[in-house]
Amino acid sequence: MVDRRQVLRGTLALGAGLVLPDTAGAAPLPLAAGLPSGLGSEAELDALPGKKPLIKLSYRPPNYETPISYFSAVETPNDAFFVRYHLADIPNVDAATWRLQIGGDAASSPFELGLEELRRFEPVEITAVLQCSGNRRGLSQPHVPGVEWGYGAMGNARWKGARLKDILAKAGVKKEALEVVVNGSDGPVLDKTPDFVKSLPIWKALDENTLVAYEMNGTPLPHWNGFPARLVVPGWTGTYWMKHLISVNVVAKPFDGFWMKSAYRIPKGKFPVVDRFLSQETEANTPITEMVVNSLITSPTDGQRLDHGRSMTVRGIAWDGGYGIETVAISADGGMSWVKAMLGPDSGRFSFRPWSHRLSFSALGKHTVLARASNRIGETQVSELIFNPAGYHNNVISRVGVVVG
Repeated sequence: MVDRRQVLRGTLALGAGLVLPDTAGAAPLPLAAGLPSGLGSEAELDALPGKKPLIKLSYRPPNYETPISYFSAVETPNDAFFVRYHLADIPNVDAATWRLQIGGDAASSPFELGLEELRRFEPVEITAVLQCSGNRRGLSQPHVPGVEWGYGAMGNARWKGARLKDILAKAGVKKEALEVVVNGSDGPVLDKTPDFVKSLPIWKALDENTLVAYEMNGTPLPHWNGFPARLVVPGWTGTYWMKHLISVNVVAKPFDGFWMKSAYRIPKGKFPVVDRFLSQETEANTPITEMVVNSLITSPTDGQRLDHGRSMTVRGIAWDGGYGIETVAISADGGMSWVKAMLGPDSGRFSFRPWSHRLSFSALGKHTVLARASNRIGETQVSELIFNPAGYHNNVISRVGVVVG
């Protein structure tokens, strides 16, 4: 099912520069302002097999960021979608022999299925944002350890698959079920490195929007985004969206693996989170769950020049944990006054929501344009970073500088 040596050789080849694009005369690397010093000399545009050139932050494991320019469309193209791995032993899965094991001590009828059997469940398609929990970590002040993501550790896609609850119904969920533990076929290179295994509260696993997906934007999942099947947990950060899914276990006790007990946790009570993972909470901290409300200005770019007397259209996207975007407000005077932008088509409450607003400037010189999204339950982007040691939930108001002259 998995030829790890083949994929490892391919990963090492990336480090040798065998798949680097020809960057002679290329435009400057589109890195966000405020990233740690020195990152500019380490990051580069690099094309993984089947992908367009993305911002490579590491190659083993591969962590590749999507440039902001690709967010001008509501759906992020598969070949420009960001890549995130924790472990470097990445599987090359044969769809014909792939099997998904469903069981656990709180499942009465364990079974396994292949890809064709998965496709026999009622198909469901949902548009949803997949965002790494550490998106914008590199913008934390002070800087914190971890992959120093800018704005592009995210993407929006149409995911098609089977409801996890339909699969679990066939396994027979017992009344004492508390969590659902999921694992993928990627693994650690060293024995002492903990395998990447996660759990979901049973109520989230049984949510009608939680899927085992096999298609992305109308085509089979790309290799780097979880082929042949991955978990899709709309509204929640990407840590739960297990790639290359191989097992789903319903359990009656809290799962105590490293990636739940020690990693992906936030200070308790520090963020306006509605969905809580109560069986994994402690007095001090709690697992990260849903995304906070956020926005991104996609045009103009930071530092762009505008001829005096001409107007410009500011464009961008907004999203949250699935409550829906209510408004996006724009400021052209550094936050002293705000006006509502026009919202674009609604592709569903878990999707990017495009927005736009026409601006003109009477004065020459530098101007700061701000965008601030609010959702339907009254949550709004923050003006100052809510600092936490892991660099999660950065939803500071989006800003770009323009020069009129």
